[in-house]
Amino acid sequence: MSTPPSQPPRWPGFRGIDASGVSDSGKLPTTWDVETGTGVRWRTPIPGLGHSSPVVWGDRVFVTSAVGKKEDAGLRTGLYGDIESSADTGEQEWRVHCVDRRTGRLLWSRVAVRGVPKVRRHTKGTHANPTVATDGRRLVASFGSEGLFCFDMDGKPLWRRDLGVLDAGYYEVPDAQWGFASSPVIAGNRVVVQCDIQKDGFLAALDLATGRDVWRAARADVPTWSTPQVVSGQVVVNGWRHIGGYDLATGREVWRLQGGGDIPVPTPVVAGDLVYVTNAHGMASPIYAVRFRTASGDITPRGGAMASEGVAWSTLRGGAYMQTPVAYRGHLYVCRDNGVLGCRALETGKEAYEVRLGTGRTGFTASAVAGDGKVYFTAENGEVHVVAAGPRFVPVGGGTLGEPCLATPAIAGSDLLFRTQGHLVSIRRTGA
Repeated sequence: MSTPPSQPPRWPGFRGIDASGVSDSGKLPTTWDVETGTGVRWRTPIPGLGHSSPVVWGDRVFVTSAVGKKEDAGLRTGLYGDIESSADTGEQEWRVHCVDRRTGRLLWSRVAVRGVPKVRRHTKGTHANPTVATDGRRLVASFGSEGLFCFDMDGKPLWRRDLGVLDAGYYEVPDAQWGFASSPVIAGNRVVVQCDIQKDGFLAALDLATGRDVWRAARADVPTWSTPQVVSGQVVVNGWRHIGGYDLATGREVWRLQGGGDIPVPTPVVAGDLVYVTNAHGMASPIYAVRFRTASGDITPRGGAMASEGVAWSTLRGGAYMQTPVAYRGHLYVCRDNGVLGCRALETGKEAYEVRLGTGRTGFTASAVAGDGKVYFTAENGEVHVVAAGPRFVPVGGGTLGEPCLATPAIAGSDLLFRTQGHLVSIRRTGA
């Protein structure tokens, strides 16, 4: 799952290679301070708002943003339960930006589309939440209801697709629109998109060269914000009514699983022969470890059982609402939005520890990443907690970013790349 040290750094989509959130390709920093410049390689302003994560291919870093006419469009962070939409409804420019990984210099910035958003955003969200995907030749960016766009690596437009209005708001209060967040995934010559929305949701595979549909599978689930996982010829998706695996070649359903939180956000995570799926909203916060390679049909555990032929183990508590877990060196790390971190054995689900990061008053939205024997957890206020990988909780450092941060960081060699509210920041270990 990691980029070999001899190759140029690659973090080609949301959470890097195989959406693992893991790269052991370099020595990573443990302490830094953006406000004083300690450990900061460069810091580049990015106009507008966006929660898309940095994507890396060699010496290029890509992010997106939505640039409105308001100087302060407003981003409300923290722990709260309001379901209201933001008042940021004016005209926007949806942009893709390319930055030099070595220097932080802006290489190019392209406007994909201009207009008034077709769907309002959440007060904690932006109009540019999805992360781009690249295969080194093409760059695919989703702006939800504004369309799916493909560029070459120099920003030249290749094709665009209108996928309709992708309203992924709260299913119980449809007027509370929250925007769209699922990121596209490139798998060979296809682009996979998961569009669980208020009406007529679907999972689709598009031709990477043309943007035309290869197949489309209807989904009868509530709106979700999860990015699909593609592994061993399967597309694995999170859901409430329908967690499942689909055949990448045909779109045929392979297996399904029902249950959990009713607003699924985390991406399924693969380690070995298991895929880990979690969600947490409402009364349930499960974690499922699915034998995806052999699973078939409905594998939902019945009668109070915690396992089935297709489920190696599960737990009904301890799952995450916002963050995608990270599977690293034999353990699964699940951080909840209130900073409670749980560590479990990958094979058995046995809990190793549970602790709270931060004060309990800080929100955590960005997903964890891991490398060089360390796991990184980013709070919304810009504080980053660094923990040693292993069955005991051992803090080994931390840093500050100087701004709110809700986007998952990227790892590129010995660099950590953070996308904050107004900047793209490169952190490097001193002496690396």
